[in-house]
Amino acid sequence: MTRTVRRARRLLRHTLLLALPLTALCTLSGCTAQGSADAASGTTAATAVPTTPSPSATVQVGPPGVLFDSFRYTGPQDPALAAHGWEVRTDGGGPGIQDTWTTDGATFPETADAQGGRAMQVRLTTDGTPAGTRQTEVGRTRGEFVNGTLAARVFFTDRPAGNGRDGDHINECFYAISPGPSTPKYSELDFEYMPNGGWGAVGARLDTTSWRSSTAGDRDTRDTKRSLAGWHTMMITADNGKVTYSMDGTNLFTSDGKSYPREPLSIRFSSWLIDLPASVTGTRTWDTKVNWVYYQADKAVPLAEVKRAVDGLYSADIAFVDNIS
Repeated sequence: MTRTVRRARRLLRHTLLLALPLTALCTLSGCTAQGSADAASGTTAATAVPTTPSPSATVQVGPPGVLFDSFRYTGPQDPALAAHGWEVRTDGGGPGIQDTWTTDGATFPETADAQGGRAMQVRLTTDGTPAGTRQTEVGRTRGEFVNGTLAARVFFTDRPAGNGRDGDHINECFYAISPGPSTPKYSELDFEYMPNGGWGAVGARLDTTSWRSSTAGDRDTRDTKRSLAGWHTMMITADNGKVTYSMDGTNLFTSDGKSYPREPLSIRFSSWLIDLPASVTGTRTWDTKVNWVYYQADKAVPLAEVKRAVDGLYSADIAFVDNIS
């Protein structure tokens, strides 16, 4: 190991100890080349150019049971995306317009108002026909979330990008779900934002729903009826037999009993259409964005602690952490 690398690692450890909460003391087993170079040169996260970490150089940092991703990838085919446990859906089925899932809608552009200047974009496009519709979903390839705190900073949009006509019944989702609908322990925990309503309801609303099975209606749910356009920190806390949904630190809904997750759930983000209204014509594009995702297993973590941990990781220019396994 060279003197430069040893010095970079010492500096990175020192930065993390200052930036992360006391409960998140760090043990580094490796770092990305960009992270070492930035630490050695003294470059801060605010000025560093975001790069994609090498799939073989994962940072192990923080306490056990932490998953974090700031989505610094080059595209859906970036090998680091799969190496870090993500997949972009391409199979058939629903929800929404059947058999319209594509990798094209998953991109990772520079985003000025995102922390660190980069976000994952989950795009939906449609011309009002099934053949002209492309839905997008990005999710974990294995179940990880059962107990603990799951948080993500998400940008919801109320209007299509550019000059596209408004009115689509789009569903912008952050959720966790069982690996298959037929599993006997099926569970699902949803944030679903619908800026134009859907299923007969009108107006912007956010549904927070805990599913007990994949049978229609077998759930506990509550809606929040207002526009949520813009960035929000969404959190699902599963602890002591109860699931609490919160947004920007405000609790929205708590479910318990049979709707508590009974098996490890896959973390997912998606944009899909409930239907295709005949009154909306022309091509339109909807862009939901995800700045970062953070999961602390087996612990109820308040929003302030999540933010301290995430800020510390950004300050140390650490793009990805997986201490779940």
